[in-house]
Amino acid sequence: MDSSPPPPRFRGYGTRFVLLCVLVPLVLVSLLLLSVDPSGPTHWFSSFSFYPPLHGSGDAHKEKDLESQRGFGAQVSFDRSGHASDASVPLVAAPSPAQGPATLLFEHNDTEVVIPLPRGPRKRYTKLQRLELGLGRARAAIKKAFRNAGNRTALPDKDYVPQGPLYRNAYAFHRSYLEMERLFKVYVYEEGEPPLFHDGPCRSIYSSEGRFINSMEMETRYRTRNPDLAHVFFLPFSVAKMVKFIYKPESFDISPIKKTIADYIDVVAERYPYWNRSLGADHFMLSCHDWGPHSSKAVPNLYGNSIRVLCNANTSEGFDPSKDVSLPEINIKTDAMADMMGGQSASHRPILAFFAGGDHGPVRPLLLEAWKDKDHDVQVHEYLPKGVSYYDMMRKSKYCLCPSGYEVASPRIVEAIYLGCVPVTINDHYVLPFSDVLDWKAFSVEVGVEDIPNIKKILMGISPTQYIRLQRRGSMVQRHFVVNSPPRRFDVFHMILHSIWLRRLNVRMRRPQLKPADLR
Repeated sequence: MDSSPPPPRFRGYGTRFVLLCVLVPLVLVSLLLLSVDPSGPTHWFSSFSFYPPLHGSGDAHKEKDLESQRGFGAQVSFDRSGHASDASVPLVAAPSPAQGPATLLFEHNDTEVVIPLPRGPRKRYTKLQRLELGLGRARAAIKKAFRNAGNRTALPDKDYVPQGPLYRNAYAFHRSYLEMERLFKVYVYEEGEPPLFHDGPCRSIYSSEGRFINSMEMETRYRTRNPDLAHVFFLPFSVAKMVKFIYKPESFDISPIKKTIADYIDVVAERYPYWNRSLGADHFMLSCHDWGPHSSKAVPNLYGNSIRVLCNANTSEGFDPSKDVSLPEINIKTDAMADMMGGQSASHRPILAFFAGGDHGPVRPLLLEAWKDKDHDVQVHEYLPKGVSYYDMMRKSKYCLCPSGYEVASPRIVEAIYLGCVPVTINDHYVLPFSDVLDWKAFSVEVGVEDIPNIKKILMGISPTQYIRLQRRGSMVQRHFVVNSPPRRFDVFHMILHSIWLRRLNVRMRRPQLKPADLR
C-alpha cells in the first residue's frame, strides 16, 4: 500500500494566487512609473525659480531666459553622462548707483521657494546635483532672511554682527555670509607658474589683485583640492604681472596678454570637464589692472559668461553688475597697515574738502579747472607743496574728493575710509565695491560730474549732525576694506569672496526634460 503523502490539495489555486498577488501588481507599478516625469527626482532644477529682479523692470518677478537678458540663446542642460550641451547664466541685477536703489539681490522677488523632497524610487544624485541642492537650500535661507529681517533677532556671531544703516539688509547679509562659510568651496587651478600665475603685485596700486591671489593660495577654509566639490573655479592669472613681463612698453598691443589667457583656458578646458560643462559660468578671474576688462575679451565665454572681479568696474565698457564683481582698488605701499589707518575726530578737521592728484582722465581736468588753488576750504592741488604729507591732509579733512582718473576706480575711496575722511565719489558709470550689500549713501557722498562747480555748496549743505553720522559710519564700515594677513572674517578678502558667492547663487545647472525615447 502506497504510504506517500497525498499531493497538495490547493496546488492550482496557489499558482493563481501568486499570479494575482505578485505579477499583476508589478505590471501596474511598471505602467505607473512610465507615466512619471522621466527626468527623475531632481526635475525641480528645471522649474525652480529664484532669480532676483532686474531693477526698473515691470515684470521683474518673472523668470527670463538668457537670450532676452544677455544675448545668448542657450541654456545650461546636462545629458545623462553629466556633461553640458549648452549653457546659460540666469541673471540677477546686483545693484549699482546707475540702477537706482540697490538691494541684497532678493528684493521684490515674489517667487515662492519650494524645494520638494524627491519622490519615487530612491536615486543616487551626481556630485553636481548635490552641489546644486545645497545652493538651492542656501538661496531659500537667504530669501527667507530677507523677507523676515524686521521680525528677527540678530543672528549669533562671536566676532561681528552686521547691524545698522551701513547695510541694505544687515540680517540677510549676515545669513548669506554664514551660509557662505558653511557651504562655499573654491577650486584653484594648479596649472601655470609664477610670476604670471599664482602670483600678483602686493605693494602697488594693484595690490588688491596680488593680495587676493596670494591669500587664495594659502586659504584652507574655502579652498578645496577636490574640483568635484567646488562651487566656483578660480583662474589664477595676473594681468598686472603679464603687463610687467610680456607686454612690450609703449606698444599698446595687448595681444600677447590675450593669447596667454586664451592658451591657459584651453589647457584647463582640455584637462578638466568643468569649463566646458558650464561654458565658464562657474569660473572667475580677478584683475585690478586697467586692462583687465579688455584682456578678458580673449575668450568670449570668459567675457560673457564668467564672473569677472575687476577694479575697473565701468558699465560703459562692458562691466555687468549682474554677474561681475567690483573689486576695491587699494594702494598698499608697505605691510604696516597701521600707518594708513586712523585720523582726527570729526571736530578736529579744519579743511572742508581735499584732493591732490595728476591731471588725467575725463573727470580730473574739470575738477582742477574749477577748484585748483582757488579756495581755502576746498583744497584741490595737482601737486602738494614740498614737505606736506598727503595722508596728513586727508586726516585733517572732513571730505576727501575721489574723482576718476584714467579709469573709473580710485584708491582714494578706500584711503578716505581708512583715514576717517568721508569719501566724495565723482565719476560716471562706476559700480562701487560691495554695493549689493553696503548702502554707500550711509557713509559717503556722491557728486555728479556736472555738479563739480557746486561741490562747496553741496558739502556746506550737509548739516554737522549728518556729517558726524557719515564719518562714524565710515569708521564702522572700515572692517570690510581692511587687508589682513592672514585674512580675518568680514575683511576685504572675505567680502570679495562673498560677492563671488552671491553671483554663483545665480548660476543654475539644469537637467534636460528627457523623453521616454531618450532613456532607451
